[in-house]
Amino acid sequence: MMLKIARIQKSNGTDGEVVINFHGISPEDIDIEEPVFIYFDGLPVPFFFESFTRKGNTKALVRLTGVKTLADADEIAGQFIYTESPLPGMAADEGDFSFLEGWTLADEYGTPKGTVTEFLDIPNNPCLEICPVRSQEKVIVPLHDDLIADIDEAGRKLSMHIPDGLFSD
Repeated sequence: MMLKIARIQKSNGTDGEVVINFHGISPEDIDIEEPVFIYFDGLPVPFFFESFTRKGNTKALVRLTGVKTLADADEIAGQFIYTESPLPGMAADEGDFSFLEGWTLADEYGTPKGTVTEFLDIPNNPCLEICPVRSQEKVIVPLHDDLIADIDEAGRKLSMHIPDGLFSD
């Protein structure tokens, strides 16, 4: 499960270094040996820290693998940084799943039910807003590990055990 941990604020200098601002965690909680991810075209792309310098309680100057120039740094400015594993003090079910927007939601048998239009970050009850295939009325589906049957990142398709009565078909 991907957890949003930071946002790249801006480039710093001309050699690919960027300033990142952490969300809900401290820079000292980061394991700089583990990969972090930035989403491109709805898919997580892994990066490793080449350098990491804390700047206060919420910021750091970092250099990521593959980000070597000012143009590279400017390209990722504004992007969110995610990690795969839960961090100290964070529950495993916390995270920003807005990357699912635009994905197809299917039932556990692979039958398309609709398109994810929005991730609703409701505390302790994250949900997805779905525009159904056969209706104009939006449907809210709870997003919980126990309901996920399959995730097809390449096909941008989320298959779930959908509670009865949510879709009228």
